[in-house]
Amino acid sequence: MGDDMKLHVLSSGVMETDHTWLLLKGGTTIMDRNHKSAPPAWGDCPTHAVLIEHPEGRVLWDTGVPRDWETRWAPTGFQDFFPVKEDPSGPGYLDSALAELELEPSDIDILVLSHLHFDHAANAKMFDNGKTRIIASIDEIEGVKGISGAFQGAHLVSDFDGLNLEPVAGDAEILPGVSVIATPGHTWGTMSLQVDLPNDGTKIFTSDAVYLGASWGPPAVGAAIVWDNLKWLESVEKLRGIAERTNADVIFGHDPEQRKTLKFAPDGYYS
Repeated sequence: MGDDMKLHVLSSGVMETDHTWLLLKGGTTIMDRNHKSAPPAWGDCPTHAVLIEHPEGRVLWDTGVPRDWETRWAPTGFQDFFPVKEDPSGPGYLDSALAELELEPSDIDILVLSHLHFDHAANAKMFDNGKTRIIASIDEIEGVKGISGAFQGAHLVSDFDGLNLEPVAGDAEILPGVSVIATPGHTWGTMSLQVDLPNDGTKIFTSDAVYLGASWGPPAVGAAIVWDNLKWLESVEKLRGIAERTNADVIFGHDPEQRKTLKFAPDGYYS
């Protein structure tokens, strides 16, 4: 691992939603965007991508939400439950975040998708260029093969159909100091990202294995969108063990308060 490795956190779209999706509490009902004022209150649900500039290549983790979210998500109904705050013609999306670093999709050597949900893999086809390797969990790849229609839950087939997805199984090192951690439960093959930086130490990006700091606990608190609750809980505890052993900073998948504390590109990076 070279001392010149840099990690950039990229803004890739901020949604709004009823936080009951993210943190289950007794007696609550999920509301759509036409009932924002009804309790529980709506709040931000930010997405992020991670760009790692590594001596052996550029690695991108996740792709955020699409600019055409309103129409693309219409078949699922999720446009009413997760509307995106950014102006579709303005900054705040993955392409503009890369452009701020003077990069375009063809500059990315490896794209790793934590899972194939509509707010993580939505822009994956931007990297279907014959150069960028696109990696996903073998369990996620096999899981989406069973979808018979245009979508199933938050998996929107048009986001990833036709892509040459390179499977990875279990915990695996992508490049020296850059590893994926198998954390199923949210979906069949949800993965988290571990980056061991020479100066700023270990960073763990949970993706949707853990939505919020309030989900982390202990004890861990579940969410509405979970494929297997037992596997989800096992994955949270697995991440907790790794974080404790490595003294890692843990960055949660959609935490609006934690977002305020992070260095975002192009204004800062971790090394």
